[in-house]
Amino acid sequence: MKNFFKKNVLIRLFILVFPVTFFVGCESGSGPMDINLFTASDDVQLGKQLDSSITANPAEYPILNSTSHTQYVQGIVDEILKSPEIEYKGTFSYKIKIINTNTINAFAAPGGYLYVYKGLLKFVDNEATLAGILAHEIAHAERRHSTKRMTKQYGITLLLSVILGNDPSVLEQIGANLLSGLALLKNSRDDEYEADEYSFLYLKSSKWYPGAIKYFFEKISEQNQSEPSKFEELLSTHPLDSKRTEKIDEYLNLFNIPAPTEANLFTTTYQQWRTTLP
Repeated sequence: MKNFFKKNVLIRLFILVFPVTFFVGCESGSGPMDINLFTASDDVQLGKQLDSSITANPAEYPILNSTSHTQYVQGIVDEILKSPEIEYKGTFSYKIKIINTNTINAFAAPGGYLYVYKGLLKFVDNEATLAGILAHEIAHAERRHSTKRMTKQYGITLLLSVILGNDPSVLEQIGANLLSGLALLKNSRDDEYEADEYSFLYLKSSKWYPGAIKYFFEKISEQNQSEPSKFEELLSTHPLDSKRTEKIDEYLNLFNIPAPTEANLFTTTYQQWRTTLP
């Protein structure tokens, strides 16, 4: 872990810290919280560590051992990755694992390690909605939200101390927070808005209706009134408000997307596949 933070120290200090110091206050909305002290390679390394931790903890994260089901979901991921908007296709993993519990959630680790719960697969009603959710998680990885939050949470001064080796105990703290309870995978509302936007853009050139993720939002909002505990984990990591649906509608109007049909929702195909889940 120590080598992980120390590599390319001088380059990072100059490229990342000097511009922040110079430009802070010069542009509205800019500043040290907009930067990422981690490289894309660091995202990959962190994702590998988290994936190893998940694999080693089957009590909490039992992985569904079904090649056919995993291939089906992976096939959707692979189609999304054909979008010209994807930047890190050759760098990040973008491999899916299905967690075999009835939790309704999905998440992306740094470096494109993707996880979807069986409960979510059973909850959504069509393939386009699942594609929208998976594209949303890909967007979290592409926009590197986790390591941006790590930079923000620990602060530039503290991270520089880690990089320079002045406070090695902090290395253990960062690793523990990343690998325990997925604490650093909790997204802000701005992260969610951005991931929704890029999810739409990724699907705009695909076979799926690009606004279908809003059906997921609407179904959650409807059922959360009577069964709030059912969505507790999902909403703790993916905050939901009415603006998210409104923004999807804005994108649909902006790009003149016609109303969906079975040809781009794939409801029948998906619901038939969903019945095969254990």
